[in-house]
Amino acid sequence: MKNITVYTTTTCPFCVMVKNFLSEQNIPFTEINVEQNPEYMKKVVEATGQFGVPQTEINGKWIVGFDPNGIMQALQN
Repeated sequence: MKNITVYTTTTCPFCVMVKNFLSEQNIPFTEINVEQNPEYMKKVVEATGQFGVPQTEINGKWIVGFDPNGIMQALQN
């Protein structure tokens, strides 16, 4: 089982797209809103060097932005 965490903000349309994509594929995930939990944003920036959201972590592999192909590839590995 893959461990999937999606880091989001409240007003990000691409965050909604990632969450909808995962839900439509029946892929369980954990959402962390970095506006509500700013300490997690530091972790994300340290791991990826990127300040934007969404960022999806799949068993230690990071997918930046809305990238369905990247998500599916990470799930297959």
